[in-house]
Amino acid sequence: MDGPPTSRVPLGVASATGRRPVLLGLAGDSASGKTTLSRGIEYVLGVERVARICTDDYHRYDRATRAAIGVTPLAPEANRMDLAAEHLRALARGQAVTKPTYDHHTGTFGPDETVEPGEIVIVEGLVPLAERITRDVIDVGVFLDPEEELRRRWKLERDVFERGYQPRQVVEELRRREPDARRYVRPQRELADVVVRFHRRDGSDDERLSAILTVRPTLPYPALREVLGSFRARGVEPVRWSTRTDRRGPMSVLAIDGACPPDLGAELEEALWSSLRADARLQRDRLGIVRQPGRPPVRSEALALAQLLIVAHVAGAFDGAFEL
Repeated sequence: MDGPPTSRVPLGVASATGRRPVLLGLAGDSASGKTTLSRGIEYVLGVERVARICTDDYHRYDRATRAAIGVTPLAPEANRMDLAAEHLRALARGQAVTKPTYDHHTGTFGPDETVEPGEIVIVEGLVPLAERITRDVIDVGVFLDPEEELRRRWKLERDVFERGYQPRQVVEELRRREPDARRYVRPQRELADVVVRFHRRDGSDDERLSAILTVRPTLPYPALREVLGSFRARGVEPVRWSTRTDRRGPMSVLAIDGACPPDLGAELEEALWSSLRADARLQRDRLGIVRQPGRPPVRSEALALAQLLIVAHVAGAFDGAFEL
């Protein structure tokens, strides 16, 4: 693992829209919630504005070959990150790329596909922030860090119901991948601009998950801070804001209670929306929707606020309002 990024692709590179695309990187272990988070962000921003790249498509080997040679898809040697970096640089310049594809259901490669650069490019995968060559192209880096017991439950549900695995196969795969997850995936937490940690409410069987968001540098949204201050004055704190400092500098920490009442959540969302100069392409009604196998969709206030905060960061990068 190398050190923190030292440079970014310069802003202002010409694209089809006259502005350089903004690259949003979402990293995290298998079943950490990347797709749920990114799909909501895509819908909020407007699907027609967004291009998507999954770094899992840059696996070097198919599933059978990985099993035969004894490597996991988390290991650097099992991924073509040099090609991924080349494609991300091209997209950042506003150029289309033709990339490989990987089918998680079959564990094999599919036909190549062409990706056109959007105004925003979502880069999702296991290790997009792990290596400097890809990390330095990404403008806003997000790491998904759910409570480990939750992630294992989500992986079991997804792989059994959606990908056809037997439960014992999922448990064995989790065990086999753990050393590489510890070595390559989790260190990305320290390299991200935003860390999103979903967790169960203390001492509660409530299915509504809480979240802790760590944001670098500190929150540049006065309207949000004003709302949080008004909550304290009213004696309610569904969201708590604090600051910390580590070797990389200052950060803000938002603790979001999963039982945040919808009316208070709406106040917080309005404060963030006010910073976005929102137009009709930003779809407010798509925030916070959670879909799980065999269950109807539900809305999560914690997820909605996490998605909107990340959208605000992307908008800031897009408009050059602040540097992350």
